[in-house]
Amino acid sequence: MSAAFDAPRHVMAAKFVIAGGFGVGKTTFVGAISEIDPLQTEAAMTTVSRGVDDHGAVEEKSTTTVAMDFGRLTVDETLVMYLFGAPGQDRFRFMWDDLVTGALGAVVLVDTRRLADSFASIDYFEQRGLPFVIGVNRFPGTEYHRLVDVVGALGVGPEVPVMDCDARVRASARDVILALLEMLVARLVPSR
Repeated sequence: MSAAFDAPRHVMAAKFVIAGGFGVGKTTFVGAISEIDPLQTEAAMTTVSRGVDDHGAVEEKSTTTVAMDFGRLTVDETLVMYLFGAPGQDRFRFMWDDLVTGALGAVVLVDTRRLADSFASIDYFEQRGLPFVIGVNRFPGTEYHRLVDVVGALGVGPEVPVMDCDARVRASARDVILALLEMLVARLVPSR
């Protein structure tokens, strides 16, 4: 056997951020796709937070991320992805600069009941030039909106992939991550 086959393989780590508004499914997304038990910094919501956080469409939510979520996904023997779920409330936005340091890209989850909650995440990544995709997290029992209408309402350009997802389903979360990876690879490989 040649030395090329015996040589240790270099493992590349890739960091991605999962962002979006409060209660959009970031913790669920990281938990669905992570191969390890994800680190979650969920804390019980108190009555004090009711005056600070908008619980409009997520009345049943009883916990909130107070720092970040963390998961890992091994693609193959050469690529490991680290997923960092960002807190969705504005009062935790000060942490975002640290969370995105070294990130190759991001996923912005949106809830069509509260599209405006995703604007801060989209603006943040656009201003920093960090590539991102949008996953429209479809909640059971909510009105369906066509993706073309969601794209128009979000005001993103055609370079931003927008796709349906179900943050609870591993395959669906995987498809969103794959769309992000495909977009990143397309940016690296010159077009012919």
